[in-house]
Amino acid sequence: MIPYRTLCLASALFVLVVASVPLPGHVSRAPEQVSVPAQPPVAGPVVARVSFAGQADLNRLASALDVWEVHHAEGYLVALLRPDQVAALLQAGYRVEMDEAQTALLGRRLRPLRGQAAGIPGYPCYRTVEETAADLARLAAGHPDLVAWVDIGDSWEKAVGSRPGYDLYALVLTNRAVPGPKPRFFLMAAAHARELATAELAGRFAEYLVANYGTAPDVTWLLDYFEVHVVPMANPDGRKVAEAGEYWRKNTDDDDGCIALPYYGTDLNRNSNFHWGGDSTNPCDETYQGPSAASEPETQAIQNYVASLFPDQRGPDDEDPAPDDALGVVITLHSYSELVLSPYGFRSTPAPNHTQLETLGRKFGYLNGYRVCQAGEAGCLYATTGSTDDWAYGELGVAAYTFEVGTTFFQDCSYFENTIVPENFPALLYAFKAARRPYQAPAGPESLDVTSAPATVLAGFPAVLTAVTDDTRYDSGGWGNEPVQKIAAARYTVDAPSWTTGVMSYPMSAADGAFGAAVETVRATVSTVGLPPGRHVLFVEGQDTDGHWGVPSAVFLRVVSVLQTLYLPLVVTQAGP
Repeated sequence: MIPYRTLCLASALFVLVVASVPLPGHVSRAPEQVSVPAQPPVAGPVVARVSFAGQADLNRLASALDVWEVHHAEGYLVALLRPDQVAALLQAGYRVEMDEAQTALLGRRLRPLRGQAAGIPGYPCYRTVEETAADLARLAAGHPDLVAWVDIGDSWEKAVGSRPGYDLYALVLTNRAVPGPKPRFFLMAAAHARELATAELAGRFAEYLVANYGTAPDVTWLLDYFEVHVVPMANPDGRKVAEAGEYWRKNTDDDDGCIALPYYGTDLNRNSNFHWGGDSTNPCDETYQGPSAASEPETQAIQNYVASLFPDQRGPDDEDPAPDDALGVVITLHSYSELVLSPYGFRSTPAPNHTQLETLGRKFGYLNGYRVCQAGEAGCLYATTGSTDDWAYGELGVAAYTFEVGTTFFQDCSYFENTIVPENFPALLYAFKAARRPYQAPAGPESLDVTSAPATVLAGFPAVLTAVTDDTRYDSGGWGNEPVQKIAAARYTVDAPSWTTGVMSYPMSAADGAFGAAVETVRATVSTVGLPPGRHVLFVEGQDTDGHWGVPSAVFLRVVSVLQTLYLPLVVTQAGP
């Protein structure tokens, strides 16, 4: 690891070593247009506010600068800047104001808390690269019928570099005793090394699913009938550098033409081969797109793996929509800004499935409270090329999103545990549910508070199934309103979801006597005649007046025989007819 003093010396020499590259497409503004305060000499990297003049100017700046935050209303961004970038911005007439507090953090060395024996120093809630791999490998070893730990490729260091490097792994979760094919949800984290919360969030979501299989009805049926594929560390080489406290973003490809430390590497979220080539060509920039599309082994591994999971469901033209019944959801976890971003990022005009992408995105926004918008849309964020979610949608037609979680890169553990995790688990669980019909089911109502009374019933006696069907649970954070329909119908199935071949569905009625509201309590009397003793799963779905069936939710119903009641300490309450 390079000491901060060395980094400062290297930064001071940067302008002498590497010629400054002008900001892409920037036309210098006349000095009288912008008041530029006097600036002291910059000897090392700084975090600073940079004013911009409109979306086009922001897009040009973001293609080269390491942008941390964008404040559209106030007209400035926050970025990590090299000394030559500060000089170029001032020369071009931009207002640049250093953030002294954040700049002071750039040189810190992370130290363990008192008594800390594991995790990233100072951040015990975040496992290291090695700890993450070891824990998830043990998870697979302990649940071989439910989890597999699959090597999908190599990091740059392992494939090309002189250091040992890492394998890239996917954690595959599904009940292998239930045959497929099954709808798939792909979750990826830590493509940008310094975004500490993302890898831990992905790993914990996988662990949550395994821990709740067999006890939580929705988790159980999802792992029975669907698959989730989790890549918790898409950039382990870079992540290892960040674990020491460096604000490292890229992979560690030091053969890319950048000779100044610590600026080498390729931005893996600019390296995918769908609309690659619109970001920085300067190897020392944090948004360097790489020498060619999908040049990096990490990008190749991710693209090859995702392409093996999902069929190509979209035509070759940018305006070709994926079919309404397309399969699959892809979510990439980044930080920070509390955003749900949908394709396209490379342009401001909508993707052909924009309406459906908005609908699912607004479900996520309701559940995690984030702002929901198209990545390249004016006022949302800024334009990007070669991003993972654009590639997944553009090449395969999969419903793809980026979650920008949290409020900083090195998020404190309290905020992670108490805010990021509880905010995002429901959104990720909904993404898993939506993976079968992401362009259709999110337009339908959710089924909530599914209950069976009693939960345990004597064989031959009925149970009363109750749920709430709700078509109102959407939120974009100010980026448009989702149409809300009235509930038209509800149904339930026993032991398998409604789309399973040979499964019979049964109608449910409105508890108030008639459907017609956007939120309805529904009920049905479930016969247990012919059901064998044991645990059964009751699936509930609601339909709105536009004909959209929402994703199902479930509850367990246990049926016991008369003989069992003699030996089990059960109190069986009989439901009415």
